[in-house]
Amino acid sequence: MANHPAAPLLLRQGDREKLQRLVRSTSVRAGLAQRARIVLLAAEGISNTEIAEKVGATRNTVIAWRARYEEAGIEGLADHDRSGRPRRIDHRAIVAATLTPPPKKLGVTHWSSRLLAGRLGIDHTTVAKAWREYGVHPWREGTFKFSTDPELVAKVVDVIGLYLAPPENAIVLCVDEKSQIQALERTAPGLPMQPGKAAARTHDYVRHGTSTLFAALEIATGHVTAACKPRHRRQEFLAFLRQVARAYPEGQLHLVMDNYAVHKTPEVKSWLAENPRFRVHFTPTSASWLNLVEVWFGIIERQALHRADVASVPELNAKIRAFVTGWNDRCHPFVWTKTSTEILNKANRSTTSITRH
Repeated sequence: MANHPAAPLLLRQGDREKLQRLVRSTSVRAGLAQRARIVLLAAEGISNTEIAEKVGATRNTVIAWRARYEEAGIEGLADHDRSGRPRRIDHRAIVAATLTPPPKKLGVTHWSSRLLAGRLGIDHTTVAKAWREYGVHPWREGTFKFSTDPELVAKVVDVIGLYLAPPENAIVLCVDEKSQIQALERTAPGLPMQPGKAAARTHDYVRHGTSTLFAALEIATGHVTAACKPRHRRQEFLAFLRQVARAYPEGQLHLVMDNYAVHKTPEVKSWLAENPRFRVHFTPTSASWLNLVEVWFGIIERQALHRADVASVPELNAKIRAFVTGWNDRCHPFVWTKTSTEILNKANRSTTSITRH
């Protein structure tokens, strides 16, 4: 008699989303992700044999993990404690040693697994296991920047207030410039993307000058008013402000800008005084990330500029204008979600290290 496929596995309430997150996660162990995928496929009514082929396991393994899920749910997919002698090396001691700076005589800035293992007289794989268990990554280093602006709180509240509750019938524009965009021409044609292979380009290039992109992002719609200029002085910035005024001939305009010196020259201040419907909101110093146009600059960099292969600045400017035109045909609102309180609480969080400088 032919074997009939097993009935679809019945998932517990809320488990499907959790299992899908396990499958997509890049931080969980491969075995756990495989078990989650087995359960999801079983819930679709796929046969055990077909599931085994899809995930690269045996049919008996699939049957076993189905049974474990039916018995204990997602918790049943975790590894059980293995038999054998207890661990003799305390992973907490390894982590504590890792957090202690290496001796100066070693001439290194941080521990490697082999260097620390030699110091502790253990195998380097044991050190690596302890680091994985506690999420310690000595080879990684992030960056941070503190704003020393005495008006930090007021400026954060002001800018975030514009994003979350803009004045009625007013237009909020995030304004900035992306300077020193290089016109680079590759010395050889690039290689196109193929199945299993990413696109490639030669490392060598010829520089043909630079351009500056001025942009004003309307956060309610995502529409961008832009201009390419050869430089980014007060003259170019004033010309761009006049362009913005022509693009928005009526209504109150609220401009979010950073503290770049060009934005605060006497000529710019005088023009703004003569055009009272323009109201400027400055981000705190060292906090230009509050300006949403920076997000849009990241988009144009990834989608148009990073791979641009151009033989002149005019050709570069043409590509920028083409992207802006295409963007405005498909633009979408830029939505800010965090409140000023959340941002300030994170900015004022206490340090986790002792600094003496």
